[in-house]
Amino acid sequence: MKTRIILSSLAACAVLVPLSACDSDSAAEPDSARGRGGTSAAGEPGSPAESRAKGSKDPDDINGDGHRDLMIPVAVGGKWKAPDGDQRIAVIYGSSKGLVPATHTVYGRRDLGLPDPPADRPATDADSVSAADVVSADLDGDGFPDFVTAVVGEDVEVKTGDGRLVVSRTIPYVTWGGPAGPGTGTEATPVRLPGDVSTLGVQGPVTRGDFDGDGHHDIAALGHESSLVVMYGPFTRSGVPARTAKGPAGKGALAADDIDPSGKARATSLLLRGESDGEQSSNTLFEADRGTGLSTDGKKLRVGNGYAFGDFDGDGRRDVAVGDSGSRNDEPGEGKENPEVEGSLAVYPGDGGESVKQQLPRAPKDGDGVEHYEGPGGFMAADPDGDGRDGVLVATYEGATLIDGDRRLTVGRTGPTQAKKGKDASEGQRARPVAAADFDADGKDEIVFDWGDDGMFESSGAGPTHWWVTDGMTSMDKTSFKTTDFVRRSS
Repeated sequence: MKTRIILSSLAACAVLVPLSACDSDSAAEPDSARGRGGTSAAGEPGSPAESRAKGSKDPDDINGDGHRDLMIPVAVGGKWKAPDGDQRIAVIYGSSKGLVPATHTVYGRRDLGLPDPPADRPATDADSVSAADVVSADLDGDGFPDFVTAVVGEDVEVKTGDGRLVVSRTIPYVTWGGPAGPGTGTEATPVRLPGDVSTLGVQGPVTRGDFDGDGHHDIAALGHESSLVVMYGPFTRSGVPARTAKGPAGKGALAADDIDPSGKARATSLLLRGESDGEQSSNTLFEADRGTGLSTDGKKLRVGNGYAFGDFDGDGRRDVAVGDSGSRNDEPGEGKENPEVEGSLAVYPGDGGESVKQQLPRAPKDGDGVEHYEGPGGFMAADPDGDGRDGVLVATYEGATLIDGDRRLTVGRTGPTQAKKGKDASEGQRARPVAAADFDADGKDEIVFDWGDDGMFESSGAGPTHWWVTDGMTSMDKTSFKTTDFVRRSS
């Protein structure tokens, strides 16, 4: 069953680890890293070699120097050949001046000490690692985030009540962090899963959080029997969690509220996003309480593939926004959504009050006046003015719109303007928002946009090569860069 593509780069392309050139021909080109696993410009602001780093409570401050960093995907040789092709992850380090693209570290599978892929995987993928499979969290509580990577192993076959089940066993592995970032040259540690989960492993990447609000980072995942497993920190260096808990869940994917980057302990709720075939999915919220952990009774929210956690009303409590991402099932008779869902989002306040509905930006129209079916894309929370109240930043095919109370602000960036064969020069040039965070610690969020130069990016957001970090919602950039030179070779 075919589904329509939506803006998907929010989940897969940039991970917070969160016009000086709006119409320029290209983003600024960074210095190259010194080979695989290399770091350029050591000693510059934000450098992982900075000896002053003492650690922090922010899971996205990879080198523990007090500034947030950004994890992004890069292609080997600079050219994306397929969304799941040979790739690496790069960490760009933050500083008092914001992100410093020239100061970055590139990691492959071997750098992270991960086990070799199964024998049936292509040889070119032997050192490949996807940013979508990696989560940063300080599992051992030493002040330096670790990388937790979902590693797919050999197929496992077990008996079930309905016959036999064959799955590729997926186990989270931990590459332990430090002042220079996650260490290289040592083997990663497999996470000790509960006994009834360890045979088949987990479904895909883990989700990080602080689900009991004790200040220690935790991870959660779905088992193959569709049950939720939560592993509470701190973890030992042998990969053993302090305790585990299981709960009812279902099929789908997990998303958690953000861990407070300041280190302030707060319990992070967990959202179960139901399976869908392109249509807007169901959503169940498992609320978290400090000291007790996640509730076992989920709260049913409205359907929608767009979601974001934040303080959207400024009352100091965490809220959740859920809404229409624009994705639709492409089968006959399945291309419509309920009018209560179509083109809207709902904010569920943290005080338990009634949800507040907001209309989303309308999809752009093509040359014949027909509205694009994709509609808006993913959501994220952002506070670009630093007033303490988040807005819902909605990704669209024309940039991004910030819904902040009654205000609506737009911001966007444009990729290189060279014309492509058979296309207008402006077609497919719009960059897409993929992250929002305060990288320079000035109390205001910057917005990260990315752009790719082929049809793969235009259709799915995969394969970005150009990046912009905005000065809030203005037309000015804090920095811009290309990642085509971050990796020059595959080994």
